[in-house]
Amino acid sequence: MIFRKIALFAAVLLSATGVQAAGDAAKGAAIATTVCVACHAADGNSVMPANPKLAGQHAEYIVKQLKNFKAGTRANPVMGPMASTLSEDDVANLAAYFSAQTPKAGAAKSNGPGSDGEKIYRGGVAAKGVPACAACHGPNGAGIPVQFPRLAGQHAEYVTNQLKAFRSGERANAPMMKTIAAKLSDPEIAAVADYMQGLK
Repeated sequence: MIFRKIALFAAVLLSATGVQAAGDAAKGAAIATTVCVACHAADGNSVMPANPKLAGQHAEYIVKQLKNFKAGTRANPVMGPMASTLSEDDVANLAAYFSAQTPKAGAAKSNGPGSDGEKIYRGGVAAKGVPACAACHGPNGAGIPVQFPRLAGQHAEYVTNQLKAFRSGERANAPMMKTIAAKLSDPEIAAVADYMQGLK
């Protein structure tokens, strides 16, 4: 019975995310090195802290985000217009390319082992009903394909901006994250984002 429920949940999740057949990484590289390179770097290891690293991100997550930008369910003045020009094949190809790239490690500035950032990531904030980030994104920030993105090594500035956007309602394409971020203070967001930047 429990297996049947898990299988049903997985089937619904897959259909809801619009997962499609694997793309062509070589075709994705051609797009990435001409269209995406200025903000995300040719290999997806953005050096601009406000722009996310895409290298090693789950293909399914990249597909979902590009489709959300294209549909306007994730608003962004740069990515909305960029995604609007992409075909379904382009989206799949970019996802295949970036997911196959090796992410470069980041480093936490002040939130290493034993820090507030680690405590929030691994244990949540019980007094506020905030679950551990690790419960969904994994103990090392690797995420879970289809469901939850990779966060290990992601720029702290980008993560901070996204958590604040979830909290304010500016970003509304992940209701669970909106609920969680609404309970986090600015110092808590800064601490956990810095900790994630150092995960490998």
